[in-house]
Amino acid sequence: MTKRYEVVGIGNAVVDVIAQSDDSFLEHMGITKGIMQLVERSRGETLYASMDDRVQAAGGSVANTLAGLGNMGRSTAFIGRVRDDALGRFYAEAMTNGGTDFPNAPVASGDLPTSRSMIFVSPDGERSMNTYLGISSEVGPDDVDEDVVKEAQFLYLEGYLFDKDQGKAAFTKAARAVHAAGGMAGIALSDPFCVDRHRADFQALLTNDLDYVIGNEAEFNTLYETKDLEETLKAATAACPLVVCTRSGDDVIIIRGDERVQVPVHRVVPVDATGAGDQFAAGFLNGLITGRSLLDAGRMGCIAAAEVISHMGARPEQDLRPLFDQAGL
Repeated sequence: MTKRYEVVGIGNAVVDVIAQSDDSFLEHMGITKGIMQLVERSRGETLYASMDDRVQAAGGSVANTLAGLGNMGRSTAFIGRVRDDALGRFYAEAMTNGGTDFPNAPVASGDLPTSRSMIFVSPDGERSMNTYLGISSEVGPDDVDEDVVKEAQFLYLEGYLFDKDQGKAAFTKAARAVHAAGGMAGIALSDPFCVDRHRADFQALLTNDLDYVIGNEAEFNTLYETKDLEETLKAATAACPLVVCTRSGDDVIIIRGDERVQVPVHRVVPVDATGAGDQFAAGFLNGLITGRSLLDAGRMGCIAAAEVISHMGARPEQDLRPLFDQAGL
């Protein structure tokens, strides 16, 4: 039976507001370079006002992955919450125009505005993200339409939503619905700090509800409280059938059962590192959907990541399919 969607994602619906900055500006504004920090509403407004030549785009980690998958010709839908305000309407329209269905209508009630992330990009390509979560972090089970989820071959969840109990409940509901319909469920670990806050819950989710997990070395090491990557991977693969570990510029390690592959990464100097992990996930999932080997799926992920760090913004600018063709994929 053909499913309507190849991938359905659940995550934070965040408008990315991007501006160039230098280190002295970051220091002056008290911004920690190179990481994602959550900020309160007033701090978010101050940072927003400080940005020159802002570029606005629909963002959020899993939403970026879905945009990449759409670029590759895959059918996608995104479950997330936006307010019925100017940024929220912009977000819903941007997702739909980009080819990703956005089944949840903007929310008219309440006082939380649409989420936004102020991203300051340094000359070396490092991004310093200051995210005001607003309404997006309120995603709960009521936002998960089982009829949408059941139409997915793959469900992809964003670890950041684990910060609230209703987010965990939404995950569990969605994972069970997709499994009941014969699909696969997986997660992006998102961030070492997020993993550290919810270690036991993440471990239980991997063991009980997930078919695949994608994260970087720091996130996996945090999850299993070790600095020995082999020990970490052993624990992860005991819990989850398919484990994908990215390692910045080093080989990506992918393990499924007894099969283990290392995917070489060609180092390039990033213009803007925003979205590298999100687009790696898009390329990798594209490979799984199209029945490629783990090695080729990983290579697709690396090509997508290399494209996105070659320019400003977290989503692909060029059609990735010709790039896959050039690489013999």
